[in-house]
Amino acid sequence: MLTMNIKRDRYISDVSEQRDKEPYPVIDLFAGPGGLGEGFASLRHPGNSDYYAFRTAISIEKDPFAHRTLQLRHFFREFPPNKAPIDYYHYLENAISLEELYSRHPEEASHSQHTAWLCELGKEPHENVKRRIAEAVNGHKKWVLVGGPPCQAYSKAGRSRMKGNPDFEADPRHFLYKEYLQILADHTPPVFVMENVRGLISSKIQGRYVINDILRDLSNPISTFGNENTDLEYRLYSLSQSGVMSLDADPGAFVVKAEEYGIPQARHRIFIVGIRSDIDIEPRTLEKSDAYTTVRDMIGDLPKIRSTLSRLADSVDLWVETLTEVTCQTWFMHGRENGMAQLTTLTEEIITSLKQQEFEKRSDRYSTPTVLKDWFGDDRLRVLLSHEARSHMQSDLHRYFFAAVYAATNGITPKLRNFPKELLPNHKNVQQGRTKYDFADRFRVQLADAPATTITSHISKDGHYYIHYDPAQCRSLTVREAARLQTFPDNYKFEGNRTAQYHQVGNAVPPILASKSFIKYRGI
Repeated sequence: MLTMNIKRDRYISDVSEQRDKEPYPVIDLFAGPGGLGEGFASLRHPGNSDYYAFRTAISIEKDPFAHRTLQLRHFFREFPPNKAPIDYYHYLENAISLEELYSRHPEEASHSQHTAWLCELGKEPHENVKRRIAEAVNGHKKWVLVGGPPCQAYSKAGRSRMKGNPDFEADPRHFLYKEYLQILADHTPPVFVMENVRGLISSKIQGRYVINDILRDLSNPISTFGNENTDLEYRLYSLSQSGVMSLDADPGAFVVKAEEYGIPQARHRIFIVGIRSDIDIEPRTLEKSDAYTTVRDMIGDLPKIRSTLSRLADSVDLWVETLTEVTCQTWFMHGRENGMAQLTTLTEEIITSLKQQEFEKRSDRYSTPTVLKDWFGDDRLRVLLSHEARSHMQSDLHRYFFAAVYAATNGITPKLRNFPKELLPNHKNVQQGRTKYDFADRFRVQLADAPATTITSHISKDGHYYIHYDPAQCRSLTVREAARLQTFPDNYKFEGNRTAQYHQVGNAVPPILASKSFIKYRGI
């Protein structure tokens, strides 16, 4: 009997240990390319770093390119930390195709195909969504729901574009958070993290602030769908202020200013953490960093590349010739007498150096990053992904060059009123931008020694808001540079063409910020 008891106790201990190592499921809604999910999925088990603490059990995303990115990342996370197959890196090197990668590892590929779901919430039948999430949770008591409903209808930029449109208040994107609520009501996760734009605080529908409705509904999602006979609610928490947030608290308390927590970007977003009322834990607030992480910190060690010319037969000689043309412009020739001596001196130095250097328009030379190398770096990575300059018109190159020289000289990015008249674009609101705040920063340099401005999906349209700080490169940021500023690891590959990649990066949540926001899950 004693022997049997010992065996039984050992068995129970073994089972308990195995369950303790099993990662907790994460359900990622409106996942984009996976920033929130990556933040959780990258965390190691506190008791054994050979295991992950979380796994993304399902990511739901409607964009086909972002979905392909998610599937590839899910495939990568199917393997233990630092154990991804060499075939993954061969794919990144273009030595094998994606189809070959998946065919060589069919079990992991099949699993990633199932956990990355191409689905549009709001259009997919409710019962299908409910079933797939229940399958993904698979009876686990400890799991996390994360996600951020699409924000275009809440952002200030989106509201500005829709101003005066009678259909604006009926925009279905206003109500996609109801899909999030429905999943909360269906599955009652112990913890949820909801992210959205800061503009949500001031967004109104029919005279009511949307944020007030959302906070009320998140605190009691089940009653929102007609079931009043439940005591199950959620306590709401901020990541920047401690304590339970009451429903009449200032919604600004939920705003997280990413640059204050080591993120190389002034990204201000709402994070709402919900803890189910029957669970007696309180999430920790984020720990502020001692100093800002700058643009130079993040991208200064990447290979220098040049911009390329659009609408022309691109060549290095023509590119240098185009930049040299600025020395024939009025602002340069009369710069010293017009108070721009420093600008003209720096311009002369840069133009001279261009003729003595060789610039490529893309580079895949990879070296371990100098900052946060444990996060960004990968010793098995041999190529730098998506570091290719986009094309710019000759007139925009002149503007980019002036803007970058101005920023290097003055420590600030120029407004339209600072541009010489000969460099002004031919747009109807240019004069308004020169005299008023509106449209004043049509061209924005990302300052070397400060955090970047917010990386948004607009970067997929043009590079005017994302000019590189180095005048000698005279270009907008590459996909990889934008991904660094969004804190995606260097082995994170974005699928699709370059425009699709920019769009994914701009729509993402910085993974490092997501990882910092994780709950002290062992207490759930």
